[in-house]
Amino acid sequence: MSDARQTHGPDESPKAGAERASFMSVPGSPVETRRQLVVKVSWMLLWMTYLAYPAGDLVSGGHSAADRVFGWCCLAGFVAAYVLLVIFRSQAGMRPRACRVIVATMIVLASVAPFVLGDAFLTLFIYASVCVAIITPANYALGALGAMAGLTAAVGLLSGVDTDNIATFTLSAFLAGVAMTGLQRLVATMKELREARAAVAHLAASEERLRLARDLHDLLGHSLSLITLKSELAGRFMDAGADEKARAQVADIEQVARQSLIDVREAVTGFRRPTLPVELAAARTALAAAQVRLEAAPELVDSWPGLADEEAGALAWALREAVTNIVRHGEGATVCTVTADESWEEHGGRYAVLEVADNGRGPGKSQPGNGLSGLEERLALVGGRLETGPGERGKGFRMRASVPLRTVPVAPDASKVG
Repeated sequence: MSDARQTHGPDESPKAGAERASFMSVPGSPVETRRQLVVKVSWMLLWMTYLAYPAGDLVSGGHSAADRVFGWCCLAGFVAAYVLLVIFRSQAGMRPRACRVIVATMIVLASVAPFVLGDAFLTLFIYASVCVAIITPANYALGALGAMAGLTAAVGLLSGVDTDNIATFTLSAFLAGVAMTGLQRLVATMKELREARAAVAHLAASEERLRLARDLHDLLGHSLSLITLKSELAGRFMDAGADEKARAQVADIEQVARQSLIDVREAVTGFRRPTLPVELAAARTALAAAQVRLEAAPELVDSWPGLADEEAGALAWALREAVTNIVRHGEGATVCTVTADESWEEHGGRYAVLEVADNGRGPGKSQPGNGLSGLEERLALVGGRLETGPGERGKGFRMRASVPLRTVPVAPDASKVG
């Protein structure tokens, strides 16, 4: 692995990128560690700052001591129920019944508090509506939120709250719930996209295995059938006393077996060679784990119809090395851009160019390590070259790999022949 992007200490673990990712909670992703749960709860508690309105009303001194005690207990119970809901929703084995009980408790507290403490505690309905949107299926969300808006208005009217405040709190509760419903759908879409990317990577690997299986079937099926036939002929010649003919058949068997071994080795070598589609799918997964967004054109892997297997394999190695470099040494990187282009040299040669860049802190004064040196040698074997350096405006790290494009012969049109 190259050291060109190393901005941390040399003794840092290769798992640093994964540990950095584990500290953050990605919307829609399951919480896997206690640290992620703490981070998620902390982010959720930021929204509780709007409870400063009812809390300030209690501090203002306009209530009796008993009412203030009741108010603080109500707020404490409401916040505790909110945190419990976040925790239960974050667990893999979510308990729907427990979530419904928690939300029902929050609705009861929001309904009782305004009768004792006044209009300031209608704020609780905003949070209750958001929680209702969280646990309600999308098909029934608008109806449930409409019911919550009606309950907010009814509690406000029955508790003697001013009409303007009732309209404000009712509209706020409804819109907050609708916004949470939209966010829930967005989170579900993000989860589906991650699963789709994982499925694409799995299918790409499966396609490679199927290709190898087909190649081995075609190679060994023909060779083993020929070996079987010639073995039978050699046996018949030996029975007939035609030793010379039998030796000739044995020699043919040896030749076919040697050629089959060569073919199998070539097939396995092709299977081990990385491909751009597989590496691009793997790059999405690796960068997502390191909280780095991958920006790549959909037609990237189909950009060069004249790219031979050796050159394509070299570019796939370049993509793998660049992504590994970003995951391990890309301090501060949040975006990785992969682009494909073509260039013409002075001598008339045409080259396929793969460029990978990030927006991190850059390589600094460190020297390229073994990873980039090995990649440069691999590209040189196919007549390519490697260029590395800072990205645009001196930020980040840019790697540019170039390999020659071979001319693809065009088959003659059979209808025009003769």
